[in-house]
Amino acid sequence: MLAFKYISLHYLKYFFVILIALVMFLVGLDYMENAEELARSANLTLIYLTYKSFFAIDMLLPLSLVFAMITTKIFLIRSNALVSFYSLGYSRIDILRPFVVVSSSVIVVFIFLHALPSFSRANEFSNNIRKHSQYLNPTKDLFFTYKDKYVFFSKMLPLQEKAEGIRVFSVHESSLKEVLVAQEALYRNDFWYIKEADIITKPDDLSYESLGIKITKEKDLKILGGFRPEMLDQVYEGKVNFTIKDAVDALLLLKDQNVNTNSIKGALYKIFIYKCEIFKCFTF
Repeated sequence: MLAFKYISLHYLKYFFVILIALVMFLVGLDYMENAEELARSANLTLIYLTYKSFFAIDMLLPLSLVFAMITTKIFLIRSNALVSFYSLGYSRIDILRPFVVVSSSVIVVFIFLHALPSFSRANEFSNNIRKHSQYLNPTKDLFFTYKDKYVFFSKMLPLQEKAEGIRVFSVHESSLKEVLVAQEALYRNDFWYIKEADIITKPDDLSYESLGIKITKEKDLKILGGFRPEMLDQVYEGKVNFTIKDAVDALLLLKDQNVNTNSIKGALYKIFIYKCEIFKCFTF
């Protein structure tokens, strides 16, 4: 117990020192490179540096664990603490146990941090602040499929959970049957609600005897169940920074939509498998 506490405290100390130093170094270099592009606002600059720090932690935490382990072992050897522990009867497993327990605990916390959008999408948010002076930008000209329908949003505002310029095309056997046209839609209670829309229906028979195109007005419609704004923004814009919940929900929802989900699987691989591979460094 004495060896476990002693080694764990020194390991954590070196880990935090190395992580903070690396993060400050990376964020400082980034700020010097992009300072002229940032808006002249102290608040936006502070938010930018915060998101860049989150991104730097995401990149450097596994490396800091390895460097801290090496530094701690060098400290134990130079201070003769390692020889003392062996002479007191501690085994090699007893010496390695603090590294395994501490590192695995840090990695578990690290994985759970990816459930937070501010951490998992930190690089995206910081780039948006640098380019557009806001951390979440409207998505324009969004076109995607949903079951047997094709959906177009001229603009989507993820922060307000709102879409503008909606067109929903219903297709049956490669033939256009119906078009829904609406000015805006709001995401509420797992659906996109449309207050008022025009439904344009094409007749099956386009001969001279047909009645022609029919236009009707509908109110209080709900469409696209389960398609949250964050999911649409990430999946159909080809972005790769997912929270754990967004990635899992997207996989479950899109598995029957004939949508390529490789980027989502890659994001989950990065969160879980890559971090767990770091854990193997402490077991050999």
